[in-house]
Amino acid sequence: MRRAIAVIALLTLVASLAACARLRVDPPAPSPATAGAPVGKSEHQLTVDGHDRSYRLYVPAHPSAPAALVVMLHGGYGSAQQAEASYGWDRIADEHGVVILYPNGDGRAWNAGGGCCGSSARDGTDDVAFIAAAVADVQKQVSIDAGAVFAAGMSNGAMMAYRLACETTLFAAIGPVSGTMPVGLECTAPAPTSVMAVHGVDDTRVLYDGGASTVGTARIDATAQRDVHALWARAASCEEDVTTSAPPLTTETAACPDSRTVQLVSIAGYGHEWPSPDGGSTPQGEQVYRGWDATAQLWSFFDTHRRAASD
Repeated sequence: MRRAIAVIALLTLVASLAACARLRVDPPAPSPATAGAPVGKSEHQLTVDGHDRSYRLYVPAHPSAPAALVVMLHGGYGSAQQAEASYGWDRIADEHGVVILYPNGDGRAWNAGGGCCGSSARDGTDDVAFIAAAVADVQKQVSIDAGAVFAAGMSNGAMMAYRLACETTLFAAIGPVSGTMPVGLECTAPAPTSVMAVHGVDDTRVLYDGGASTVGTARIDATAQRDVHALWARAASCEEDVTTSAPPLTTETAACPDSRTVQLVSIAGYGHEWPSPDGGSTPQGEQVYRGWDATAQLWSFFDTHRRAASD
């Protein structure tokens, strides 16, 4: 009798385990949109031109397929982590299914040309090759729309965005903030590119009207904003500017063939800042112009300036 009971108990246990096996739910396979890249924040390493380089990546939970890619370039003395924390691009990623790439500059700076800036410029670091390699690395991990790759940058990162547009055709549009094209950067015949530049008129670090300034140990020889704007308008064969004013903003917009746009947003009374809903500060420390979100405005510009597959 006891033996019969034991056999029944064993058969019951086996049946129960078989039922559990049948009911087990395996984790879903990686989505084709994110194969190889974890959702959320991740750190990545590359070797480019014999140098170890790194970048951060933010992949939203529900990326578009294929997704747009925004390369956010930190300013001098900044970092990928600082840029991610400071400029609100992860929020844009979550809201719009965009992937954000945050590269790390060598020595916390970018070789933007014209001798600027820091050890990366002194050492001749090939940051163009690094960023191109980082974009290609992301494209191996995430389904990216090749016509929707964009570069935004702050200060030295904005200068680097200009250099990328001068020397590559990777980017459908760029969004330089508080930056310029350094005097001496060779950019005689860039490919037509949409540009939305944002700059404070009272910036004392990267001078709005051009000229030399010093930030720490770095000397910046700036090209005037309107001269930079004119260069990109010529490159894209744009029409004459249409100027709108909503103080303290003045926006000069040139419409161009193939739905491109070259735009300069000037903010009166504004210093060396990334405009945010919380406002910015003048060189004297006064708070100015709350309510204009450069990150949201840049994304809106990027989103409407994707490049056709034939371009």
